[in-house]
Amino acid sequence: MSAFEVVRSTTVHAAPARVHALVDDFHAWPAWSPWEDVDPTMQRTYSGPATGVGAHYAWSGNRKAGRGSMEIVSSTPEEIGIRLAFLKPWKATNDVTFTMVPQGAGTEVTWRMTGEHKGFGVVVAKVVPMDRLVGKDFETGLTRLKAAAES
Repeated sequence: MSAFEVVRSTTVHAAPARVHALVDDFHAWPAWSPWEDVDPTMQRTYSGPATGVGAHYAWSGNRKAGRGSMEIVSSTPEEIGIRLAFLKPWKATNDVTFTMVPQGAGTEVTWRMTGEHKGFGVVVAKVVPMDRLVGKDFETGLTRLKAAAES
């Protein structure tokens, strides 16, 4: 096994509460998530509370979109914790956090994902590091989150 961490940050010209609301509600993710455009026919299901701890989102799509789920496991005004479980194209469970720190009239948002490579993933990670696999997606997502929060 080998651990990984992918981290990206940006400054959003909106109050932390505005950014928090866009992350804490999976129904708002289509407005900014970098993966929502991967498969226009992707199936989405929501369960649990609409926002906050216990909110659950599952997706199933084409080969590129794969299949998996997310659940909010912690939510404070400063940080949201999400358990991310991929089922296809490979199985993996990762921890995701979004932190929102006030910066003047705006918010510094940091998106972090940590996890462990297991099995065949260890070999793949030696060739293509996780940061290279999803780092650009995080950058795209933060750009879209910024646009959604500032509109």
